Amino acid sequence: MNRPTRTVVILGGGTAGWITANVLAAERRRRNAELPAVLLVESPDVPTVGVGEGTWPSMRMTLQRIGLSEADFIRGAEASFKQGTRFFGWAQDDGADAYCHPFSWPAEYASMNPARHWLAQGGRPAFAEAVTPQARVIAEGLAPKQASAPDYAFTVNYGYHLDAGKFAHLLRRHAVERQGVRHLSGTVEGVECHPDGDLAALVLGGGQRVAGDLFVDCSGQRALLIGAHFGRAFTSVRRWLFNDRAIAVQVPHANAERDAIASATCATAQSAGWIWDIGLQTRRGLGYVHSRAHVDEATAMQTLQRHIQHTSPGIDVDALDYRSIPFEPGYREEPWTRNCVAVGLAAGFVEPLEASALALIEQAAAIIGRQLPRDREIMAVLAKRFNAKMRHHWQRIVEFLKLHYMLSRREGSEYWRDNRAPETCPEALRDKLTLWQQQPPWHEDAPLLDELFPSASYQYVLYGLGFRPRYQDAQGCAPTAQRAAAVFRNTAQQADKLAQRLPTNRQLLNALRAARTQ
Repeated sequence: MNRPTRTVVILGGGTAGWITANVLAAERRRRNAELPAVLLVESPDVPTVGVGEGTWPSMRMTLQRIGLSEADFIRGAEASFKQGTRFFGWAQDDGADAYCHPFSWPAEYASMNPARHWLAQGGRPAFAEAVTPQARVIAEGLAPKQASAPDYAFTVNYGYHLDAGKFAHLLRRHAVERQGVRHLSGTVEGVECHPDGDLAALVLGGGQRVAGDLFVDCSGQRALLIGAHFGRAFTSVRRWLFNDRAIAVQVPHANAERDAIASATCATAQSAGWIWDIGLQTRRGLGYVHSRAHVDEATAMQTLQRHIQHTSPGIDVDALDYRSIPFEPGYREEPWTRNCVAVGLAAGFVEPLEASALALIEQAAAIIGRQLPRDREIMAVLAKRFNAKMRHHWQRIVEFLKLHYMLSRREGSEYWRDNRAPETCPEALRDKLTLWQQQPPWHEDAPLLDELFPSASYQYVLYGLGFRPRYQDAQGCAPTAQRAAAVFRNTAQQADKLAQRLPTNRQLLNALRAARTQ
């Protein structure tokens, strides 16, 4: 039966549910209510689990799309500015190595592959420093723009660090008060289905029935609809990516007005995983992502506490509140089944490296919003396309994250040696690494317009970790050698100018807070 789509029911709040609700409601308002009404059901008994505290630059577009001002977002989510990721100790055991994966593409990247020329001149200075001034901005803890810049404008590209719980609360208020989203509090005790197997309604405690035509499963790892009801298979990627637990903690700044706030996520390698460290306005968020097959919980906790003591001298690590978060790395190959589509943790989760979780939520919500099916027949076609797109994204995420581990030269623990074993590397990544022995990554390596990781990202990680190809093509560089040299010189000059003009992250956030209170 070709039923019209009149109501979208979202099961679950948190960042996944409320981002999706806001995006769909904003699209409905943009089209003068031509699209279905949006209703979100949230259980009062299930705490939401933040999928991450780091975003990509795409979040700026998402916030603009739903009509949320940057000032309100920064205040409500305790956000700060993120310009990429800095990696420490990933290449060798002594931990002395470091490299940067910034959000800005290399200069003139569309028409010239800078890696060829950088390699031809001996691979100096560090790749990110040679191709974008943002590397210098990040290293000096500077902000991505001046305080006078308009909302979402930028000098260098940026995303955010945020408090996931406060962000979800802000999104809920915006959706309900400004976007017209209906919010119901209740626990799902069952579902009703049409004769053809489509979902017809959620049944809440007390017998309340919530009918809908399209259901979005944002119920987290419980996956109440896509998993528990429809039984869609979960594809584990543990054979490629070993991490399956994180110990997270919040560390307050000693001085919330003066302590520096890093301009990038810091990812520091450890014997059985890595520690994230992000700076917010009043605190830092840290977590040790590790493999339970390579380290026990007590040792992992000791490792995290030693890192905190090293980076925050004088802190009482025993007084902090730690949270242990187990997860199974993997995804569902058919997140859209019949009239149900999974978004967020219900669809999958790999690990926090490179902060892909929120980006995938944004991507999924945007696709559903732009192409929201008017009836069941159109929905079937859209579901096929959506599933193919998400499978592609998950496979590329696995490859890109595995690249970080495959290129490490750390020998001090079984974890890193296991990560380099050829059988733990996806075949597509092995093929790319072989090809990159003679030609640097470029557009052919990330051909889709909406690739989550463009080829520039592969270059930042590849050369940041010290990869050097077997073959050089110095002769092939000759026609554009002078142009490349000019680009590299200009990059260095721009870095000097930005270092003099831009405020620090802390200075910009303090200025924005002061402006809001006047």
